[in-house]
Amino acid sequence: MTNRNLVFLCGLAAGFALKGLCDCMGRPAPRPKKESEPDIRPAGRRQMGNPPRNWDIVDEQSDESFPASDPPGNY
Repeated sequence: MTNRNLVFLCGLAAGFALKGLCDCMGRPAPRPKKESEPDIRPAGRRQMGNPPRNWDIVDEQSDESFPASDPPGNY
């Protein structure tokens, strides 16, 4: 094997190793299990753990629209 071929093969091997390293570093972190995600409750006063004493129709509609970007349509 000539010196020229040896340099070429070493460069090729280094390129594959560098590509493998970059691919491993660029992968996103694994997502946490769904068990750790918070529970999302249905809208409404009855579904709250500690409901407020005064609850009117505006509060109900606001609770139903949260976290949507659009407010209730009856303004």
